[in-house]
Amino acid sequence: MELELRNLKIDRTARREKESKSRSVLNLIAIAVLITLAAIGALILYKKLNAATVVQVVQVQSPVSVSAAGEQVVLSATGYIIAAHKIEVASKVNGRVAWIGVDKGDKVKAGQTLVRLEDDEYRAQVTQQRGQMANLKGRELEIKNGSRPEEIEKARYDVSQAKADLDNAKVSLDRTKQLVADGVFAKQTLDDAQAKYDGAVAKVASLQRLLDLAVLGPRKEQTTQIGGQIEQARGALDYAETQLGNTIIRAPIRGTILDRNVERGEFITTGFVGDKGAKGYIVTMADLNDLQVELDISQNDFPKLGPSQKGVITTDAYPDKKYQGAIEQVSPEADRAKATVQVKVKVLKPDEFLRPDMNATVQFINDAPKEAAGTTEAKRVVVVPPGAVQGDHVFVVVKNKAIKRAVTTGGSSDKGVIVSSGLIGGEDLIVSPPVDLKDGQKVEVKQ
Repeated sequence: MELELRNLKIDRTARREKESKSRSVLNLIAIAVLITLAAIGALILYKKLNAATVVQVVQVQSPVSVSAAGEQVVLSATGYIIAAHKIEVASKVNGRVAWIGVDKGDKVKAGQTLVRLEDDEYRAQVTQQRGQMANLKGRELEIKNGSRPEEIEKARYDVSQAKADLDNAKVSLDRTKQLVADGVFAKQTLDDAQAKYDGAVAKVASLQRLLDLAVLGPRKEQTTQIGGQIEQARGALDYAETQLGNTIIRAPIRGTILDRNVERGEFITTGFVGDKGAKGYIVTMADLNDLQVELDISQNDFPKLGPSQKGVITTDAYPDKKYQGAIEQVSPEADRAKATVQVKVKVLKPDEFLRPDMNATVQFINDAPKEAAGTTEAKRVVVVPPGAVQGDHVFVVVKNKAIKRAVTTGGSSDKGVIVSSGLIGGEDLIVSPPVDLKDGQKVEVKQ
């Protein structure tokens, strides 16, 4: 038994040989996979390197005369759209906002009410001035009409009564003189009688003067004085009524509200305005049918422009929309720091798409030169899209290859770039060639 157990052994040699054969097979498979992947990658890279570049082409039109090529662009400049007349509407009087009738973006008519201020104090001032005016007019009528008949009759009666007293004083004085001469009365009695008589004479003279003045009426100086006071009161009343009217703030022009600066309950002032205090203006508005493009033209390019130079206006927001314009204003002085001259171009027919502060480009144009009458061989040119010209050359498609073609340009027009030589018409022109496009490179035309 023991001998048999010793003879029992595991044969490990056969197992090792089997494992070695399995590893060899796996290595061969891995190498085969790597070779296959490398071949596929090389094939893909080859196809990529030799793939045709997709391009978009346009057929070059037949040559045309220079005059038919369109209006030539002499200068292109960028700037911003602005309102020709932008207004900050302010109040003429101080007050608190009681009512607001507009908001940002609203269109308003000239004279339309924008804001109303509290007006209690101004109404009270008007009432006070009207009372003063009525008082002075009554005084004027009194002076102009003079004394009433009853007052004149009373003055006459007072004169008659005074004359009667004077006659009585005269009789008493004469009697006293006789009695004093006879030694009946003392001399003091005569003095008293004389004083009474003199007083009666003075009273008659005074009352007679009053009667004469009552009959003559008021003096010219009095009439002039009261007239001046009435004019002064009328001016004060007009001023008070004007101030009351100024509590209603109206639109000075027809236009659009660009910004609203106040809310109900805020205080409006005509004086100093602090950061967090009273407001100085109500709204900002402008007529958006009167727009301009503000440009800074380099001093080197400024001679290319003339008075009322025409131009075509486009915006970044709506590049497909074109607007006609003309120079309306040129700054009388240049900007030394920027070496530019400010020019404002009027938008001739603006629409609702244009907004202040939009970016805008103006292409200033000149009429294409007219061909001389009777010329038998007029110069012929072709017009191509601006993006097709790459410096001094273009690319055309010939047998599915991009062929570089040297060209001579003659400026640009509102229709495109004018090419005077290098193209004859009918070529398949690549519109926007890639920056890395090479001469002779295979291309595929995009349908």
